[in-house]
Amino acid sequence: MFKTKREPLFHLVKRIDVSKKYAWAVRIGAFLLSILVCAAISSLLTDKSIGFFFKYLFNGTFGTKRTIWNLFHETAILLLVSIAVTPCFKMKFWNIGGEGQILMGALGCSVALVFMGGKSSDGATIVVSLILAFVFGIAWAVIPAFFKARWNTNETLLTLMMNYIAVCLVNYFIKSVASSSTGTLTFKDGLVEPIGGNQFILFIIVSVVLTVLMWVYLKYSKHGYELTVVGESENTSRYVGINNKLVIIRTLILCGALCGLIGFLLVSGVNHSLGDATVEGRGFTGLLISWLAHFNPLAMGLTSFLFVFIDNGASQVSNYARLGASYPKVMTGIFFLFIIATEFFINYKIVFKKMKLKEISSNGDKDIDKEVKEPQENDIDIPKDDNNAQEGITEMIIKEKI
Repeated sequence: MFKTKREPLFHLVKRIDVSKKYAWAVRIGAFLLSILVCAAISSLLTDKSIGFFFKYLFNGTFGTKRTIWNLFHETAILLLVSIAVTPCFKMKFWNIGGEGQILMGALGCSVALVFMGGKSSDGATIVVSLILAFVFGIAWAVIPAFFKARWNTNETLLTLMMNYIAVCLVNYFIKSVASSSTGTLTFKDGLVEPIGGNQFILFIIVSVVLTVLMWVYLKYSKHGYELTVVGESENTSRYVGINNKLVIIRTLILCGALCGLIGFLLVSGVNHSLGDATVEGRGFTGLLISWLAHFNPLAMGLTSFLFVFIDNGASQVSNYARLGASYPKVMTGIFFLFIIATEFFINYKIVFKKMKLKEISSNGDKDIDKEVKEPQENDIDIPKDDNNAQEGITEMIIKEKI
């Protein structure tokens, strides 16, 4: 007996033409659905109404002037992190070390604050701390870039492992300098003065300026074009005369400098302290933000805002409902899950077996009709009743063949 090959229940088919309206409609629907799912889960956990969830979700983000400033401040930090790693990802250099590079920038800034704070003028201390933040961040990014360009090593593993080395270096520096056992080093001198008495404004201004500059750099500059070509195909970039090794190292220098700047702003502008939790995992979250925005700096602003909106609002819900510190992480995880699934359904569609058979049968009927109705070029219309005409045409065909 011969076994018949069974067709699968469904097939995944890639969508050819996806309109922007459809894509944005699906994304907005997924975001709203993720909010509803979060509200339903909260209602089940707390035995409270869904209205309770929405009330404290919005109170945690727009309830007071302080929460509004904090919303835009956290959005600015996350936006800067995603912008810093975007050139690498655009080049398909999978830099997972944004967390460590920012932490090293914070370490460079802290070195200057420790040895110059209170001993030199604040202006000189700020300049030196900024320079050291750039140097430390660039150095931590160039190391994997050099290994990739020289020996084609796996940048994902190397940058990931360097995150842990950066944490160890920060802890070692804190223990060797600070006398306290809290694991945090605080600073009082040589810090950046807040603009208008608000320490959040500087971060927001820098993030807006760098977002526009990064968009122009990637879209209109020669360097942005080169890193895009290298990401698409290294063989093509070599063929058109692009130095791949130079582009890799140059791009990682840019990413390292931006990460160093973020570390400087965190230590000298906002936290006024250094610890192994200074970055608070934003380096990894920024990777997701950059990818979900398709490496578009302008779209990263909206994605960062939505993420911070859910995170801050869920924290407020957790405080009032006593759900624990892990609750906001669960809610943001649901948000990312829905958005990532959305990208799948935008690019692919599921075709079930019955639907496929109907399409095949309908297409087959159309083809048969075409074959029956449409005469071929060499077909000759012979009248059935005219025997003389049939005999004459037969003789003509025989003569042509002879």
